[in-house]
Amino acid sequence: MRAGRTVTRGPGGRDGTVGTDDDAPTAYEGGGSFAPTPPRTTDVVIVGAGQAGLSVAWHLRRLGLTPGVDFVVVDRGPEAGGAWQFRWESLRLGTAHKVDDLPGMRELGLSFATADSTRPARDVVRDYYERYEREFGLEVLRPVEVTGVRESDDGGFVVTTDRGDVGTRVLVNASGTWARPFRPYFPGAADFRGVQISTPDYRAAEDFAGMRVLVVGGGTSAVGFLKELEGVAAHTIWTTRRPVEFVEEARGTEAVRRADEAARAGRPLPSIVSGTGLPATPENMAAVERGVLVARPMFSEIEPDGVRWSDGSFAPVDAIIWATGFRAELTHLAPLRLREPGGGVRVDKGRSIRNPRLFLAGFGPQASTIGANRAGRTVARQVVAELRSPVSEPSPV
Repeated sequence: MRAGRTVTRGPGGRDGTVGTDDDAPTAYEGGGSFAPTPPRTTDVVIVGAGQAGLSVAWHLRRLGLTPGVDFVVVDRGPEAGGAWQFRWESLRLGTAHKVDDLPGMRELGLSFATADSTRPARDVVRDYYERYEREFGLEVLRPVEVTGVRESDDGGFVVTTDRGDVGTRVLVNASGTWARPFRPYFPGAADFRGVQISTPDYRAAEDFAGMRVLVVGGGTSAVGFLKELEGVAAHTIWTTRRPVEFVEEARGTEAVRRADEAARAGRPLPSIVSGTGLPATPENMAAVERGVLVARPMFSEIEPDGVRWSDGSFAPVDAIIWATGFRAELTHLAPLRLREPGGGVRVDKGRSIRNPRLFLAGFGPQASTIGANRAGRTVARQVVAELRSPVSEPSPV
């Protein structure tokens, strides 16, 4: 890495009959990822083939919709795996957020609970998702980049992609957050002479060998970076916005409640870790004892060669890793004017309150770390109910 710059890398039956929950899809031999040629019209477009998007797709198929005909899944990633395909090589499933199994995965003999924890997490998730897409025939189109969405004259949507426009009655947005890391503003950041990266830019601890590294953020990514940098970086400092709490059991219910409350009100979504706490694993607690996972309060400003706290104390640093979370990637939905005055998007049970034909899977209380998989069934049932309503077919575009 060269000093003096910020590193940013890119991520990463037409007859109208509808089945029942008892009509579970069966695995079949076929391709799971197809040449990116979206149809001109379809009933449902799912944007994103991560955990949330695939869960919705599986449930839609279970409810009688035909992949590639009644609904289309598009994904911008070059491979299966959602955002996991872009994560750093050293990340293992045992050190990351728990990855829930997709619905139907166990009938394929797959489970993340028994996956090889010695392999890179990105490789395991990619391989499992690739087989899942193939065996259930979900016909994911990739790479396809969605650049915009607008309302059509018939009340549906026109989805603009780099492969052409698609008209659809219902849109399920499951684009996730990985492409939009959040970096808070601090005075002096632009004048810092060292290296600054966000979580998606991290590749290996060796990139920071011999450097004094500041890690900012109170989530599991920050914890992972600090443990990897131990013995490689010359020195590490950890700063967090709120006191760090290590807990024996994650408080997932509280995190879901807070996120749901914010989503319904259209407020910015709270951070997940603020509601769950950090896992008090033996490895983490040992790192606390060694002084590796001991956080300081946030600094007040950044100077060219380090950071300064409000009490005047200064710490020289060569690199800053911003592990400060993500925001939902909704840029392509801007033409729909979904934002509330408070800056958020009002969503109830995965459904947009402003536009009931739009669903946001994996958003807010459905975020992947706390329930995107569980939300797939809820969203799919609402989508099918919407399709049953007497409306016109989507207009060709």
